[in-house]
Amino acid sequence: MTIKYKTIKEIRSMISQKEISNKEIVQEVFRLIDENNHLNAFITLNKENSLKKAVNLDNNPSDLSLAGIPIAQKDLFCTKGVRTTCASNILSNFIPPYSATVIENLENAGCISIGKTNMDEFAMGSSNETSFFGNVQNPWGQNLVPGGSSGGSASVVSAGIVPAASGTDTGGSIRQPASLCGISGLKPTYGRISRWGMIAFASSLDQAGPMARTAEDCAIMLNQMCSHDEKDTTSLNDEIPNFEDNLNDSLKGKKIGIVKDLDLSSLDNEVIEVYENSLKDYVSMGAELVDINLPNLSLSVPAYYVVAPAECSSNLSRFDGVKFGRRSENPKDLEELYVQTRSEGFGDEVKRRILIGSYVLSAGYYDAYYKKAQQVRRLIKNDFDSAFKNVDVIMTPTTRGPAFKMGSKGSDPIQMYLEDLFT
Repeated sequence: MTIKYKTIKEIRSMISQKEISNKEIVQEVFRLIDENNHLNAFITLNKENSLKKAVNLDNNPSDLSLAGIPIAQKDLFCTKGVRTTCASNILSNFIPPYSATVIENLENAGCISIGKTNMDEFAMGSSNETSFFGNVQNPWGQNLVPGGSSGGSASVVSAGIVPAASGTDTGGSIRQPASLCGISGLKPTYGRISRWGMIAFASSLDQAGPMARTAEDCAIMLNQMCSHDEKDTTSLNDEIPNFEDNLNDSLKGKKIGIVKDLDLSSLDNEVIEVYENSLKDYVSMGAELVDINLPNLSLSVPAYYVVAPAECSSNLSRFDGVKFGRRSENPKDLEELYVQTRSEGFGDEVKRRILIGSYVLSAGYYDAYYKKAQQVRRLIKNDFDSAFKNVDVIMTPTTRGPAFKMGSKGSDPIQMYLEDLFT
């Protein structure tokens, strides 16, 4: 009996039918990790604690919704007593004294946190090639990127090692790797999931979310990840629906928005074919296609790459070698400590975005860039608000093409940034 490629629902059934023990599940997960070591998808493993929790569940069975389910956690969620690096040299030995709310919620639901997955450094990247701990490989092909920044989470789910993983999404970091690795992923509404203990990239854009083999498993994960959290001032305090309730509802009469302003000319033919065939499938199920206008959509990527780096430059200013994280050795004074720690601790892409962010926030450029980008952001939001008055959902492709080869876009940051075009 194997759990490889099994869903959460299937593994829960296997446990309840006593077809497999919790300890056997964990042992198989770590065997699969060893077999797939070439993926480089994990930074830190939590084997001893995982086995201990599994044995406890075998001795004391639980009916919690995720009891015994092995879950991989993206390595930017603080986890008490477990190294949390954000895939950066500057946090390469950081062990948090507390756990993020996402980690607590999932573990309180009974899951077994197998380990921390590799990612783009500080979630800045679209290919998982910026990690201090090396590139992550897509299970679908040698030397193919898994997408980013949640590439490690996408890779381990796609490889069948675990049924689900946590991820985060700022400008596509769940959706794009989910697409490139052939799994399901969701960026929930901002504030639906607490950001407490989630190491920040761009605070007004970051959002945690689930990654799994199926949409149903994403719903199961989302039910446990969501909660109001007083420690997060942006946490929503309204009623949380049961996300499993409406999974099999009919599409009859549902209106799908098709963006007239969307330029598909840069898309791979395979993506266009899948996109158009999916629309035909939904129409056959009773949905109606409705043309909508999003006139400011073309400005989304430029606006994002002003706002996000600006927030990044502010958030990452806390990593200076004084309070926590890596500290440069033998600096002659405090200024040199700051400079050397950050120079040695951050990778090239993180440095690039800090510089961009510092520039657009500086005197003389704030109004021309940052303020203008925030105004454009509001216009884009207004466009979507207007569109959703007439449709139930808006459907677009997720990526411009299938997974691309490692190294094929790293030398041109603009081409890499355009991977976020549809997210």
